[in-house]
Parts: sequence; C-alpha cells; structure tokens
Amino acid sequence: MLFLIHCIDKPNSAAVRAETRPKHLAYLEGSKVTWAFAGPMLADDGTTAKGSLLIGDFTDLAAAKAFAQQDPYVLAGLFEKVTVMPTRKVLPA
Repeated sequence: MLFLIHCIDKPNSAAVRAETRPKHLAYLEGSKVTWAFAGPMLADDGTTAKGSLLIGDFTDLAAAKAFAQQDPYVLAGLFEKVTVMPTRKVLPA
C-alpha cells in the first residue's frame, strides 16, 4: 500500500539539510521500498528546499512510520513536523 511521508523543515535549517543529504539519499536508495515519488518540497523561488515529500509502497502504517523515524534527516533534527498517512494513486491510471 502507498504511504505519504510529508516533512516540513525547521526554520533556518539549510545547513543541516545540506550536511545530511548524502546519508538521507543513501538511506532511501538502500531501502527495499518501491518509491512512487521522493524529493524536496521547494519554496516559491523554485530552488530552496522547505521540506520533503516521499510516497512509497510499505506493508502497513507501522512500517512506514518506522522507516520515517530512521531517516537520517529525522535523526539529525531537520524537521519541524513529519506526517505519515496512507494514500491512493488515482491518476494517471
């Protein structure tokens, strides 16, 4: 089942994001999760990261939450808020 992991960066945390990014990417790429989408959410300038949005196939909500809690970004204290919830793809069919 698909689960959405929506993360909002803490203010003034660009340095934490930049420093932790290689570990974060290795964590995602090294997982057995099938990703429908994984990437940063951007500010209005289209460049500055303000958070992360991940949509992946997990066995259940507990597995998605456990995965999110071990993300190096979470462990580094980057996020102000992390939300994990089930979702369903409608389009494209």
